[in-house]
Amino acid sequence: QVRLVESGGGLVQAGGSLRLSCAASGRTFSTYTVAWFRQVPGKEREFVAAIAWIGGRTRYKESVKGRFTVSRDNAQSTGYLQMTSLKPEDTAVYYCALKKSNDLGPMDYDNWGQGTQVTVSP
Repeated sequence: QVRLVESGGGLVQAGGSLRLSCAASGRTFSTYTVAWFRQVPGKEREFVAAIAWIGGRTRYKESVKGRFTVSRDNAQSTGYLQMTSLKPEDTAVYYCALKKSNDLGPMDYDNWGQGTQVTVSP
């Protein structure tokens, strides 16, 4: 099991930017696919973005393409989600997650962080 700690959330005005970080314990971070999900109270958690551990392939939710960028620094065992042009509908608790598979789909993640709140005001 890998322990994940997210940070970087906060309150920002629409059009602003935030960068979320996901720090992982352990020395095998480079062999995991890293993903970001978000959840609004009363709604199901939804996939936002993922980056593979081989080749750096990425995948994004359609509504964040061109605004969000997922990346990773294996030497620092940290994943990132750079969010720009934020909209009020991006308001949610954001979670990072890892899985051993190199598949970028939203299933089978078995390591989760505690989440960080992102609030975008109009």
